[in-house]
Amino acid sequence: MKQQRIVVKVGTSTLTHHSGALNLHRIEQLVRVLSDLSGMGHQVILVSSGAIAVGAARLNMPERPKELRLKQAAAAVGQCRIMHIYDKFFSEYNRTVSQILLTGDDVDDPIRAEHLTSTFGALLEMRVIPVVNENDSVSSAEIETGRHKVLGDNDTLSAIVAKLCRADLLILISDIDGLYDADPHAHPDAKLIRRVEALTPEILEMAGGAGSWRGTGGMATKLSAAKIATEAGCDMVITNGDRTEDLYGIVDGAEIGTRFLALK
Repeated sequence: MKQQRIVVKVGTSTLTHHSGALNLHRIEQLVRVLSDLSGMGHQVILVSSGAIAVGAARLNMPERPKELRLKQAAAAVGQCRIMHIYDKFFSEYNRTVSQILLTGDDVDDPIRAEHLTSTFGALLEMRVIPVVNENDSVSSAEIETGRHKVLGDNDTLSAIVAKLCRADLLILISDIDGLYDADPHAHPDAKLIRRVEALTPEILEMAGGAGSWRGTGGMATKLSAAKIATEAGCDMVITNGDRTEDLYGIVDGAEIGTRFLALK
């Protein structure tokens, strides 16, 4: 078995219940599988969403805040909460985690990016599992005003991390099975596309615009992430977070979800 450097991105919908509270059962399953993959000799990096949703729930906000300063306050509280949970669960499987919070400037500046690559390398050599998120309490100001939109979503962030770390595989855990050739809700006969060898105009069109079912479902950001990852020589897979055990098969190269092949 080839040992791989794997970046796993998990979204808010997988980590939390509809109430915004953490889905502890799902997180525990994910941590167990990632710890096991690490035990097999793979190097694992986790890119985790959910800080604003978790912070809002912790602060008893009736809904996700719309005002920027409240979003940033919720993110600061949520980030602390999420890391506490990850540290607790990973420790149960004898794994050490670290936290890395990134802004657009960190990945944009060549010197900072080089330091980041070195830091990731050192942590992975020591068998530490880095937990990465965008530094929302600082950088969402840039994202919301559009002045400096380098990251803006964790699909893109995870692809940039995969590129920085020279990863072999990026796995986007989502609430969908992968890329379909039509809207599976409207078209029961829609087919799941198993392999994408090149991001052709036809494939990119499947993401649709912001108002389409795919655009609102975040498929556009996933295809954008696929472009960054595959051009950096990294395979990318979109898979459903309901079946955490599928990660074993994906790492082994099984036909699960949609796999975008790295450019050779």
